[in-house]
Amino acid sequence: MNIRDLIRQATALLESAGCDSARVDAELLLMHIWKISRTDLIIRAFDEVPEDVQQAFQRVIKRREAREPVAYLTGEKEFWSRPFRVTPDVLIPRPETEHLVEEMLERFPDTDGTYLFCDIGTGSGCIAITLACEYTQARIVATDISEAALAIARSNAEQLGVSERVSFHHGDMLQALTSDDGPFDAIISNPPYVAHHEMDDLEAELGHEPRGALTDESDGLQFLATILNEGSERLNPKGLIIVETGTCGLPETPPQLEMKKEIFDLAGRLRGGVYQAKGLMSDAFGRHSK
Repeated sequence: MNIRDLIRQATALLESAGCDSARVDAELLLMHIWKISRTDLIIRAFDEVPEDVQQAFQRVIKRREAREPVAYLTGEKEFWSRPFRVTPDVLIPRPETEHLVEEMLERFPDTDGTYLFCDIGTGSGCIAITLACEYTQARIVATDISEAALAIARSNAEQLGVSERVSFHHGDMLQALTSDDGPFDAIISNPPYVAHHEMDDLEAELGHEPRGALTDESDGLQFLATILNEGSERLNPKGLIIVETGTCGLPETPPQLEMKKEIFDLAGRLRGGVYQAKGLMSDAFGRHSK
């Protein structure tokens, strides 16, 4: 069977299984299995696909039919134009989380500043590592309750050349931090914010992702509230907390913080919030920025 026909066949199967981006998924999986480019798919459309590649491709298509995420099948997901290794031990990085990075770059425009940032619930490390890549003199402390997730994050930091400036701590939320960690110029987090009652209504792919990275098994606000309340004690004067959220919204703002901005996506949906400590210093951000 040639490339064109193999893609058409796989696309039909994935459409029947309810996959929204069936053709794109089929193309990505064949590119991954055969180690070819998207250009190859076009200019070699009528080339015969070797039998062993066809068999491997059919196996992975069956897994995709079961709604296993493409990122877990390829072992990689792009975030902020960089490749991150992912496994079922970590939440798959998503485009909406890039809003947090955008906010950081807006609030801390000096990318040579010697900032100290903290990423709570780092998962694959996509936020912490992206910040280390963008801020070449910054140090980042990243925490996660999952040792398996931290192993993935460490490998991503090594792969992207920032392991010397990202420290990974095992533990629950801010409890993973020691007395020597901080104070931070910013704490950033994409915590579990799906409410328990929403879990059954999520798309099938999310059933393959770690449940503990999705929901607090309550109203979706529990981890967000913890980060705001406990995180405020770990900030520099005028330091920031930037969090992602979903349909649960945002918790009540603690008295020690000021809500600076609500983050909305292009569809007008609330995606996060920016908070600032009510410090006594000036509005200049950063500890030692140039």
